[in-house]
Amino acid sequence: MRLSSMADYAVVAMRAAALHCGGDRTNASEISEETGLPLPTVQKLVSRLSSAGLLRSVRGAGGGFRLARPAAAITVADIVEAIEGPIALTQCCDEDGDCAIELRCGTRAHWPQVNRAIRSALSGISLVDLAHEKAPQDIPDLEVPA
Repeated sequence: MRLSSMADYAVVAMRAAALHCGGDRTNASEISEETGLPLPTVQKLVSRLSSAGLLRSVRGAGGGFRLARPAAAITVADIVEAIEGPIALTQCCDEDGDCAIELRCGTRAHWPQVNRAIRSALSGISLVDLAHEKAPQDIPDLEVPA
């Protein structure tokens, strides 16, 4: 399992935006320069993240964007879902899922539990956590929600 490049870049861009919290707005050019992401990619991400309610943008001279809510209230799950849509590891978890073995599948009923566990793990990591230079030394074991 791997995130798309756009989801990965969105997390990087949102971390950079979080580092501007409490200050003036930032803009796509600054985020591009700070992260090394191409400017057109950052511009596309800002648009999608704004549409998802994670960034608040202001157009025009002196415009830019900032986080739409505190960094502690934005999680990796929020960012990934803004780019990828709901977390669903298999096609059968999608509402429009079309599976050739659906009637004989013994695992379909268990995928929602797996998806909840992954979403829960990603929801446990906020932008504040990502803003720290070093990763935490002690990462708690993943607990599967009931």
